[in-house]
Amino acid sequence: MQEPDIYIADGSNPEALARLSCLPPGALQPILLIGGDGSRAWRTLQRPLDPGRLCDTLAELLDARVQALAALTARGECSLPERRRKPRLTPDREPPEHYVRLRHGPPDGAVLIIDKGGAFRDHVAQVVGSKLAAEGREARCGRPVEWTDSSRAAVRLCDETPVSLVMINTCTPGIEPYSLSSAIKSQEGAGRTAVLFLVGQSFKYDSLRARDAGVRGLLDKPVADRHLVATFQKLLALPAPKLL
Repeated sequence: MQEPDIYIADGSNPEALARLSCLPPGALQPILLIGGDGSRAWRTLQRPLDPGRLCDTLAELLDARVQALAALTARGECSLPERRRKPRLTPDREPPEHYVRLRHGPPDGAVLIIDKGGAFRDHVAQVVGSKLAAEGREARCGRPVEWTDSSRAAVRLCDETPVSLVMINTCTPGIEPYSLSSAIKSQEGAGRTAVLFLVGQSFKYDSLRARDAGVRGLLDKPVADRHLVATFQKLLALPAPKLL
């Protein structure tokens, strides 16, 4: 779920190039191609790679990203996250009305955090709530942020009340995150409930098992505020705050 700092792609792979072409306009992530015919406007390094040149190129691209983000913040703006779940590999020939018919309204349920304590819950409510409220958006975007440290209570809450986003800290004592996600997603009406894992460096994320359990993705701990806000924008269709 986290915004990448840079894209590195095989310049001779048509599918990789098609995916890069689908990035939203104004995306701030630099792009580095490895190989290819060099006809693209993106930075390209030819094979065989020279390790020293590769390191210097990555440093230059990441420095350019840092400067672009700083300039954006100085203007009181932020980059909008991409909400498309799957890459578009062919030109878009559909009329705008096609997407209007497919579009669902934003989910309006609560946010539920499963953690060993309530500190992260308080932080989430403060970061997201205060930035939206600073722009007078609390009436339109405010939603409860709940907390529990119990799998049984989490499943019951998701069954009894509308929940749009569940964030599971995978190191919470007594919590088996994959089983908990499966239990939540198996409930009636949970199709639009997004489940995320909050993981530390020692956690071994099993992408196949996560997909079977209905997990949408993961966030690395500690979660930066900008990643937290961007996640809420992507999954809950919240408007972008001006300052991150």
